[in-house]
Amino acid sequence: MLIDAHCHLDFPAFDADRDAVFERARSAGVGHFVVPGTTRARWDAVLALGGRDDVSVCLGLHPYFMESHRDADLDALAQALDDNPQVVAIGECGIDARFTETLEAQWKLFDAQLRLAKARKLPVVIHCVQANDKVAKRLRQLAPPVGGLIHAFAGSPEQASRFLELGFVVGLGGAVTFERARRLHRAVRSLPDDGYVLETDSPDMPLAGHQGQRNEPAAVDQVCRAVAALRSQSPECVASNSTANARRLFGL
Repeated sequence: MLIDAHCHLDFPAFDADRDAVFERARSAGVGHFVVPGTTRARWDAVLALGGRDDVSVCLGLHPYFMESHRDADLDALAQALDDNPQVVAIGECGIDARFTETLEAQWKLFDAQLRLAKARKLPVVIHCVQANDKVAKRLRQLAPPVGGLIHAFAGSPEQASRFLELGFVVGLGGAVTFERARRLHRAVRSLPDDGYVLETDSPDMPLAGHQGQRNEPAAVDQVCRAVAALRSQSPECVASNSTANARRLFGL
């Protein structure tokens, strides 16, 4: 069984055919889905999906949506964790260095969520764009004791190794299917079997040849095959390792 370790199935992009999306994923061998939160306004939709036996959920405040966040959201996140013990991680949180005008606020929000994760002994799901080295440095200072996931990893073998040393795994998605992603391919080859999970970031992060299209969890199967080819392993081996790693990380 494959697990999509990161997919936004609560997003409106799936409102018209969400049941069919789940069915297509099951047909592709995807049996479980981890859905992270992005803004306080979306937490209810995330938690509603968590009522399904095949969905696990995370709650967090995403750096892409800084204009939507308010100071009170951090207290609300702590309360939501109290009210919903089924939540498996804090996230999606992190740093997106493309948005320099909000970068200072991003770091404050990220630090607060790392501290909350540490206090609650929960893993964190981290969005990290153009900030791998700085995020790794911050994690050395504030990392929760149970690690977490570096979502949509696109860095070097050296950066991957630093995250693994801190108790994290890296998320591999559609980016691995692009021929030009040579640095990422080197990183994928360098990973230990317990160092990664497979994901889609649906509806975003489409695979090569599908740019501009909505992504779906069924694509985990293609990601698995691409990773297997890079690692000179069978798809069955990669699927087994990824599933075991996701179960360990999120306590599934």
